[in-house]
Amino acid sequence: MTNMGDFTQILIRLGVVSRDQVREAQQMAGSSGTNLADALVRLGYASGDDVMRAMAQQFGLDYVNLREVAVPPSIVEMVPESVARENAVLPLKEDDDSLTILISDPNDVETLDKLRFILDRRISIALAPRDAIVEAINKYYGMKDAESADSMLQEFTQTAIDFTETLDESQIAQEEVIDETSAPIVRLVQLLITEAVQLRASDIHVEPFEDRVRIRYRIDGVLIERDKVPRRLLGALISRIKILAKLDIAERRRPQDGRIKITIGEKQLDLRVSVLPTNHGQSIVMRLLDKDSIKVGVRQLGLGEQDFRSFRQLIRRPNGIILLTGPTGCGKTTTLYAALNELNRPDRKIITAEDPVEYYLQGINQVEVKPDIGLDFARIIRSMLRCSPNIILVGEMRDQETAQMGIQASLTGHLVFSTLHTNDAPGAITRMVDMGVPSYLVASSVIAVMGQRLVRVVCQKCKQPYTPSDAVIEAAGLSPEMAKRATFMKGKGCSNCSKTGYRGRLGIFELMLMTSKIRELTFKGAPTQEIRKGAVAQGMRTLYQDGLHKVVNGITTLEEVMRIAKRTEQD
Repeated sequence: MTNMGDFTQILIRLGVVSRDQVREAQQMAGSSGTNLADALVRLGYASGDDVMRAMAQQFGLDYVNLREVAVPPSIVEMVPESVARENAVLPLKEDDDSLTILISDPNDVETLDKLRFILDRRISIALAPRDAIVEAINKYYGMKDAESADSMLQEFTQTAIDFTETLDESQIAQEEVIDETSAPIVRLVQLLITEAVQLRASDIHVEPFEDRVRIRYRIDGVLIERDKVPRRLLGALISRIKILAKLDIAERRRPQDGRIKITIGEKQLDLRVSVLPTNHGQSIVMRLLDKDSIKVGVRQLGLGEQDFRSFRQLIRRPNGIILLTGPTGCGKTTTLYAALNELNRPDRKIITAEDPVEYYLQGINQVEVKPDIGLDFARIIRSMLRCSPNIILVGEMRDQETAQMGIQASLTGHLVFSTLHTNDAPGAITRMVDMGVPSYLVASSVIAVMGQRLVRVVCQKCKQPYTPSDAVIEAAGLSPEMAKRATFMKGKGCSNCSKTGYRGRLGIFELMLMTSKIRELTFKGAPTQEIRKGAVAQGMRTLYQDGLHKVVNGITTLEEVMRIAKRTEQD
């Protein structure tokens, strides 16, 4: 681990971080094997820009803001793409016989020596955050990919390559397997996945219609249409994806599920593939599972300070049930994995039952539900209790048996994490009672319920202050005093956020702790509305209020919060 103590003194002097925060980051860096700069950024105490500016000051180097600098193509070509990606470096400018290279760690002598050897010239360095360099690499080197993607589609639309529907799918598959490197359809599928990764998409949708095949990407939770592939390519496209996912290409009438393991640049990706027969042909959704996305700590989830402290205390309890609620795709899995990552120590045994196992976590025993052989949640829980775990994760409490088994596990001294599909935190209590679990068991085993949603974050590069109209502020339920103190922000749209004004997402939460008052209401079988009133009276901040708090701090917008969370009489 590199010694980077001096730059922290500069950050402390500037008031960016405190000594306690530096000590916490040092502990994290020591236990996880990362460097101190990365630890400060991952904990959310300093931004990558802050750290780089301080390091530039420490080493007497230039700090470069890549948002404000354009690198000419002639300079970009001086460093091969593979070298730039492998070492996370970018050429910036040329002076006589010296080339200035952007790097994120000035102590990385090994990389600098390697670059001098590969490029065979004198190298001087300037500093920029690693994520900004990686983004710039995708931007400058990715341009060629984007051009080739468009020309690829033109090649399909303008040439007379005829993949007609009458051609048997197995024949197409055989042709592809024979010549995998040059078959245009193989390159098209590869480009679809590469482009989705570059655009930070979470899903790729391939949807057949009467006269075309629509390709859509889900970026930050919103679907964006990218291409219209000619209808005659449908058979070949579906076959190619099915071959990669090891699915039966002759089966067209039943839904199928598979997985694709693929490497894009340096990233190893898992794609979960779902095939669904529709009236115009088979529709495919590929979910991109990026291992980096679940390496977030509890701090980065977006919890408010009070909720963050409560949640950290909760996950350190020896027993009880912690429930997460919300619709599909609201980040429940990420929150659960963040909690498990924090608890994953050699002295604790963690077992999960998931349907399916999406991400593989080191040091955790993960079991996949397989209903066709009778391996359901309840059966897995029964067996896992004999393996003496400390912590259990049950993917979803779907029925009475699973819920009863989870409760039994919590009452016998285990900490149980699970999810439920309800609209808010108080609704989870009544849902469990509706399932047939006695209310006294729910009251004695559940220690907290957390509801969550994901809101898009205002783009950091093009955000600018704005003032919403009085009517909008009134409709949102903001008091005039709050509106006066607020820092409203909106993205005007730039290349960084694909002209949307948003980039990335953050959670909004409502954390309902099972206080004696809520236990009493649960025991009496009170309706959701009454439990909700009791929770708010006990200090619970609702989803909507948490969203407003993030709007007031300029993190997201009123429109985004209103799209995701509804205002209730308690707000």
